[in-house]
Amino acid sequence: MRAVHPRAMNIRRDNTPPGHLPVLLKETMDLLQCRPGAIVIDATLGLGGHALAILERIQPGGLLIGFDRDQESIDRARARLEPFKNSVRLFHENYKNLPLVLNNLGLNEIDAILVDLGISSYQLLSPERGFSFQSDDVLDMRMDRAQRLTAADLVNGLQEEQLAGIIYRFGEERLSRRIAAAIVATREQKQITRCSQLAEIVARAMRVRGFLSVHPATRTFQALRIAVNQELEGLEEFCAEAASFLKPGGRIAVIAFHSLEDRIVKRAFRSLSGQCVCERPPELCMCPRKEVAHLVTTKVVKPGAGELDLNPRARSARLRVLEKL
Repeated sequence: MRAVHPRAMNIRRDNTPPGHLPVLLKETMDLLQCRPGAIVIDATLGLGGHALAILERIQPGGLLIGFDRDQESIDRARARLEPFKNSVRLFHENYKNLPLVLNNLGLNEIDAILVDLGISSYQLLSPERGFSFQSDDVLDMRMDRAQRLTAADLVNGLQEEQLAGIIYRFGEERLSRRIAAAIVATREQKQITRCSQLAEIVARAMRVRGFLSVHPATRTFQALRIAVNQELEGLEEFCAEAASFLKPGGRIAVIAFHSLEDRIVKRAFRSLSGQCVCERPPELCMCPRKEVAHLVTTKVVKPGAGELDLNPRARSARLRVLEKL
């Protein structure tokens, strides 16, 4: 997640939008150990905050390969990375297609891979993108605007049971059935097309009164965004495939922003490091226990108080790092 500095008001000198602060930047750079001449993948380019820091560390002779599902983000990142244009190759691709792109490029030994699984501040704050429950924008939530399916399609088209399942599974919302019922009852009168509309329906369904530190629609919006963009699908398999492209000593860093994706990354990294992931008693464990990497971060890395003071949206960031044997 490329989060928003609440006090930032002006365009920065490196052509980024106001408040674009890469999350866990120092910790990520320290743990990735990027050096001059390295080939590094930024699998979720966003607006290029992490990519810029990587490029500064891999000169001379380094190469950054960047992926993003959002063409608009790529265009903005390209302008930001212009000083290093001869050391950058950018692709409008889902990060899960990384193995296909690298095979096409003939690259099979990478020094480092970074995956930041959060939604970018640019997407969140762009009126036409429809991600925020705090806006009156059209309900959209597509990270890749070339795809057809939107959040409005799900809200207005799924059966009540399917909606409840998505909100419960991807939002971990215990009132999912009540929310789904309220959505269906409302759409029978009129289509739900705007973020503010949906946020109000959810708040009413949850019977919220008084001040809450977290908006009542937060989990529902998260669930719909995950479903629209298929964010969890294939994530564990991707971690294994990406690690296979690392050279010995190469590292992969993943920044997650909610428990669902962090649990998947944790499980994938534990499996790659030869640990049990089945949670059965030792005598019943059937895990392959094939160690191809080791955990650099035995405990998840979280933002410090200083970063949170400047960047409250970073509060849910979780960083894990793995090194290829």
